[in-house]
Amino acid sequence: GKKVNIGAGTITCNYDGEKKNKTVIEDGVFVGSNNSLVAPVKLGKDSYTGAGSIITNDVPAGNLAIARSRQKNISGWRKKKKEKEGK
Repeated sequence: GKKVNIGAGTITCNYDGEKKNKTVIEDGVFVGSNNSLVAPVKLGKDSYTGAGSIITNDVPAGNLAIARSRQKNISGWRKKKKEKEGK
């Protein structure tokens, strides 16, 4: 995607022992440092991932995924952030 940030130490885990799978990162995504993106997985437009997360499920557009133990997608997070910042 365009205007994407991939944090330091992030890896894509695309091989399951039999085949290689894709990781899709859409426009405006911010991936926190030290993430593991376990394919197949899609990070939707303007989504965020928290540092140290192991992302095993798709992250819907505009959501924040934190998966240090169990992944949680926060609905509408991007919109609320923009409103708080006055953008």
